Order: sequence, then C-alpha cells, then structure tokens
Amino acid sequence: MLDEKDWKILWKLIENGRKSVVEIAYELGIPRATVQERIKKLMKEKVIRKFAAIPDYSKIGKGVTAFILVSFSGESNLSQRNLAEEIAKIPEVYEVSLISGEWDIILKVRTASVEEIGKLVIDRLRMMRGIQKTQTCVVFQTIKENF
Repeated sequence: MLDEKDWKILWKLIENGRKSVVEIAYELGIPRATVQERIKKLMKEKVIRKFAAIPDYSKIGKGVTAFILVSFSGESNLSQRNLAEEIAKIPEVYEVSLISGEWDIILKVRTASVEEIGKLVIDRLRMMRGIQKTQTCVVFQTIKENF
C-alpha cells in the first residue's frame, strides 16, 4: 500500500517525470534521501513501470488519433487475447484493451491522416483472422489525456 508521502511523490513524477529528487524534496518538504529511497521502492514494486518521453504527436507526423472498436470472431482458432497481441504489433496502434460490452477490443491509433487510418482499418485490421467487424471513431480534439 502507498502512504501519503508515496502518493505525493508519485503525483509529482506523473506531472513531470524529469523533475529531480531535489526539486521534489523541496516542494514536498521531505528529505532528499527519503524521496530517493521511496522512488526506488516504487520502481522495485512496479508501481512506477517506466519513465518515458511523451511527444506532441502532431509535431512528429502522428497528429490524427482514432479509437477503433473491434468485434472478435470466435470462429477462428485464435483467442481474443492472442488477436489483441497481434494487433498490438502494428506500429500505428498505441493502445490495445480487452473490453466488456457489445465490442471486444478497443484500439487507440495515431497516424498522419484520416486516409491512413482508413488504410489501416481496411487493409490491415479487417484482413486479420479473428476480426469480425470494426467501428472507427476519429478524435476531433483531446481535452484531457493522462499518460
């Protein structure tokens, strides 16, 4: 379980993963050595999975985002989990989640254009064994995105 200090440190790192231990210690009024040890503990316990750079996707040619709902066809000799793992190998696919409800899998994809999303859906996804149908929702604007 995380205590209050762990949570405060974790939120400082979520806000800015490049924030130094010294800065976090100063802002929270906690000794630097304590912050450093707690970060090590959070990493060892896999509470913090990794530190990563989060780009502005529009500046790297991936300015169009879409969510794609996938209906799994149980007729193939492929499990839903195996299908999701195969989909996850596609470079334009940034997230893959198995979900409940009418649809079985949801994808978050990023490309340079809506046309590229269309090609991804028509030429790659719908050709994959285990996919029965898809529904694509193009994002107009993202108001909040947690990483």
